[in-house]
Amino acid sequence: MNIRKIAVFASGSGTNAQNIIEYFADNKWIVVDSLWSNNSKAFALERAKQFGIETFVFSRDQLINTTFVVDELKRRNIDLVVLAGFLWLIPPSMIEAFKIINIHPALLPKYGGKGMYGMKVHEAVVENKEKESGITIHFVNEKYDDGAIVFQAKCEVSENDSAEDVASKVHQLEYKYFPMIIEEVVNDIS
Repeated sequence: MNIRKIAVFASGSGTNAQNIIEYFADNKWIVVDSLWSNNSKAFALERAKQFGIETFVFSRDQLINTTFVVDELKRRNIDLVVLAGFLWLIPPSMIEAFKIINIHPALLPKYGGKGMYGMKVHEAVVENKEKESGITIHFVNEKYDDGAIVFQAKCEVSENDSAEDVASKVHQLEYKYFPMIIEEVVNDIS
């Protein structure tokens, strides 16, 4: 069996990225090859460096108007691109070149789409008095949060929960399931 390589894309603090890196740290067959960010101040970059993971920072122009990102991912023989709190829309050239999965902090199709990320999602869930929320892991296509769903997990939302309470419950689901689903997806790549 060949070693499978993952590239993680993150825009912010990188708690999911670190969880993924730690999950695969002792795996002989699946490795986190690199961490990519569109934000040079993203703490995700520091988290990756602490584990000896190579990091890349790129601009919108490099992602959309050049082949820099796709070419470098190909050069590194990446098998799967994982979006872990990455906020830009992925260009068609990258979608055609790689299998890409994303995690969303809600039960899609609810609370998805442009501008729906992080606390904005949890605030909307509380405001609409939802009884449950959760996570959705899905393949990436040309639209925000629209690709085929791979996995969902739910958590209860009580009437007294704040957006922060919902965020905490959703984070626990992310940390528990995202690395396991990444492993399943990588193992399914032929």
